[in-house]
Amino acid sequence: MKGPVKSADGGPLTLGSLFDGIGVFPLAAARHGIVPRWASEIERAPISITRRRFPRMEHLGDITKLDGGAIPAVHVITFGSPCQNLSRQGDRTGLAGVKSSLFFHAIRIIREMRDATGDRFPIITVWENVVGAFTSNDRLDHLAVLRAFLPDAELPIPASGRWAYAGMVRGGCPDLAWRVLDAQYWARPRLARRQRIFLVADLGGRRAGEILFKPRPMLLLSGAGPAGGLSAAAGDRGPFLEAGGRVPIVRPFQPFRMRSAAKRGKRVQFRNSFGRPDDPFSTLLAGRLSPFAFWFEDDPLGGCVRYPTELECERMLGLPEGWTKYGADGEEIRPAQRYRALGNAVALPCADYIMAGIAEVLADPGG
Repeated sequence: MKGPVKSADGGPLTLGSLFDGIGVFPLAAARHGIVPRWASEIERAPISITRRRFPRMEHLGDITKLDGGAIPAVHVITFGSPCQNLSRQGDRTGLAGVKSSLFFHAIRIIREMRDATGDRFPIITVWENVVGAFTSNDRLDHLAVLRAFLPDAELPIPASGRWAYAGMVRGGCPDLAWRVLDAQYWARPRLARRQRIFLVADLGGRRAGEILFKPRPMLLLSGAGPAGGLSAAAGDRGPFLEAGGRVPIVRPFQPFRMRSAAKRGKRVQFRNSFGRPDDPFSTLLAGRLSPFAFWFEDDPLGGCVRYPTELECERMLGLPEGWTKYGADGEEIRPAQRYRALGNAVALPCADYIMAGIAEVLADPGG
């Protein structure tokens, strides 16, 4: 962990994490000298995990009951709002859905904090979600996200009718940039395919593009996490996802596609049931555990279809091994709870990259 980075106001850079889950944004922040100040989460197992990992981080509870003007002001707020209604594997009701509409509570809290602090805090906000947000609700949901940050701006849908996987909105406040990051390209050895939208809003300048598009070196994933995090090079090693070793091609297995192909005698479709490169990569899964196809590029016939272990799910996200194994009191977290928590989590290398950019632009040059 890097020591606290000083901000322009003289104190350490601080972070608040809404929809915190298992604390991946706080972990990435701590790795870059940003102090996790508080988190909002309602599920018992993730709260217990993060209490163990970040004993000094305050837990604020249900986001719908928070007043942004009354909670501690922070420099950075992150929020991976629920994706169930946006995902291609969800019900596609979009931001109007019961779960995904909680996005607007995060926007409310940000505005309340800005009002209460004379527009000083937060300075940077980061929103993370599934790429299905580009297409849900006839492609209007991503527009709604942008307009939530910039309510007074005239923001049309692109002439093509499609949202680019990277873009910016400049000239207003906040300064906005978004980009799809695929976890498989952000670490060595390669992680599992996991595409997510990351939107950065700079409410204090025009640095969103610098945070999200500037090349910078990445931290190694073998560093230990706080409060007893395990090295990613230690622990039990499965036959496929070996820590520090070669990583197989991993794709969601499609049993319904296989069943249909077998019934109709479609050989290509049957082969594709082991996963096409463009198949939506499930959230590991947050709602249920699904099988995956594993194979090495040089040995496709030696692959298999099976359920990933909890440890492998941690490795696929770049997390320290055992990150989700124990709770605050040393109790072992049940496998179903670990799978669910990991299914909702952010890939650490992607969060690392963004936190490195935030620390870079917000650090006091004389600190």
